[in-house]
Amino acid sequence: MEGGATPPHVDQWDTRNSETHPRPLRTQSDGSRVVQRTNGLRIMVVPSSSVLCPSFDLSLCRTLLERDGLQVPAQDFETPLHKALDSASVRRFLFFNSAFFHFLMAPLLYVVLWCGLYSTLHMFLGLRLASLWVLCLSTSLGSFLLTTAILLLLSHSNKQINVNIDVRLVQVNEHLLRHNLLVGVADWVRQCSGTLQLFCVHWDLTQCQISLTDALEEMSFARDETQSKLQKNMSYLSLVSKVTTFDLGEGSTGLEESDEERPLLVDSESQGCSTPASQRAETKLTKDYSLVPGRHLSVQATAQQLLLTYSATYVRLLVSEKLPRVPQRPQQSGMSHCTVAPICLCQYVQRTVLR
Repeated sequence: MEGGATPPHVDQWDTRNSETHPRPLRTQSDGSRVVQRTNGLRIMVVPSSSVLCPSFDLSLCRTLLERDGLQVPAQDFETPLHKALDSASVRRFLFFNSAFFHFLMAPLLYVVLWCGLYSTLHMFLGLRLASLWVLCLSTSLGSFLLTTAILLLLSHSNKQINVNIDVRLVQVNEHLLRHNLLVGVADWVRQCSGTLQLFCVHWDLTQCQISLTDALEEMSFARDETQSKLQKNMSYLSLVSKVTTFDLGEGSTGLEESDEERPLLVDSESQGCSTPASQRAETKLTKDYSLVPGRHLSVQATAQQLLLTYSATYVRLLVSEKLPRVPQRPQQSGMSHCTVAPICLCQYVQRTVLR
């Protein structure tokens, strides 16, 4: 390095300052400089272009990736992201589930609860109360407690996997995995305002998959108990997709032959393109695709499916600094594969679905 300055150690690098501080470089034997990335390093952050109708500029995303030296094909980035996030129903859900909407909803909810409690208490207890201020005070206190409880429930639900957003991003991460990238959508809350942002972080899934595979192999002697845990914690995770009777007939045989090679989320649009339009219009049905790993899958395939299923949720909690903190034991000091988070992806999966 010029001037004798030594860059910070990569394990201590603060990814939040990636915009103002250049990432550490290492010199190869041929003298070229390459970026040294660790798991959890923020590669790209793109804010939503609108608050009322959240959407992300995918061309800007590509520009930021190319500026960072990453060449990701469109079929692995823009195409799956467009299918996952650009529908009108998903944009509505992003708005109604955003921190900005919750800030708007809180005072309105308080007023509605106050009016309801006041009329109820005045009807049943108005004659017994000594004065009006006691009634107003009790109504205000009750409304405040109920509003706080509802907002806490919403905040707690945002720490869980989101079927409408996180599950839709599983297919995107399945494509980006080969480029050591993961994406997630999170609220960036600052000064009582929130902005939806699309985050892309570097993540090499190799070590996490090895650790989770080892954990599943240790539990293989109690296969039924492990499967019951997965069913209990993931039974509500399913993808509802429109298919045709032709797709169902073709998909049933393909599932039995090579289920481990099937994509995690089935793309019904691409599957139905070989069927004539008239036939598809007459036989359209809906089908649920469960994300619970089947008993017939190998341990390695089960580990990869679990990691991909919770990848977008983990990225959202990582960038929002809402990951659960686990007390570090001496024998587990070397198990984490992410130095910028309290737990890594494989540990989060074990904590969420395998306990």
